[in-house]
Amino acid sequence: MKAYYSLSADQLAQGARIPLMRLNESGEVFYELALAMIRTIEANNREGKPTVMILPVGPVGQYPIFVRLANQRRLDMRKLWVFSMDEYLDEKGQWIPESDPLSFRGFMNRNVYDLIDADLLPPEEQRIFPDPGDPQAADLLLASLGGPDLCIGGIGLNGHLAFNEPQPELSVAEFSALGSRVRAIAPETRAANCMGDLKGALEDMPTHCVTLGMKQILSARKVVLGVFRDWHRGVLRRALHGEQSTAFPVTLLQSHPDALIISNATAAS
Repeated sequence: MKAYYSLSADQLAQGARIPLMRLNESGEVFYELALAMIRTIEANNREGKPTVMILPVGPVGQYPIFVRLANQRRLDMRKLWVFSMDEYLDEKGQWIPESDPLSFRGFMNRNVYDLIDADLLPPEEQRIFPDPGDPQAADLLLASLGGPDLCIGGIGLNGHLAFNEPQPELSVAEFSALGSRVRAIAPETRAANCMGDLKGALEDMPTHCVTLGMKQILSARKVVLGVFRDWHRGVLRRALHGEQSTAFPVTLLQSHPDALIISNATAAS
């Protein structure tokens, strides 16, 4: 076993290659993620600037908090551009229907956009999902807006960010330059996701997805990741202390100028 897997919670931040904020409850992690979103929008609004964010569907605990705070504060999001990280595809290579319980588009509509006061919302054309028919369109639009101010996310079992699964045959430079694209989903990712989303119905999990690229994620001026599951214990330790490698994509954030991982007590244990 690698030595970093034996690090105690109190030792985790010592020599970490990505800054760590260690909290107690999962709710605290989600609150910090929501606050990062709120503060970024408020800061840009004060300067009259648009805000560009990359957001996940997983983790999702930050969204009820974000919705509540946005409505309470009357947060003007009319200049907000949201690039959602990814979406599952059907057997024809198209987005799965929004009505599918696995659909990330359906989730964001039901649990975020439909719950925010209409006069505060960003226009629909500013809520972007990568298109499997033209994935690079999202990349070009994101670049034209000056790149993302903030990227919120989680970490997969194999270290993936969005659906940027490990590709150990690539160099760090090659992997870091990957743009948005259609991908086959790794078996371990399908298994991990089906346990939470389909209660173990592995055969019904989609096999392909469209995802924003590592280039887009790494271009964010600030990246904040939340970890809170029991199996995140090993993932967190490798992210913080493992060698930078395309076999574990989150380690590429070790070179990012403003990245942060927020952990609850479970993941740090």
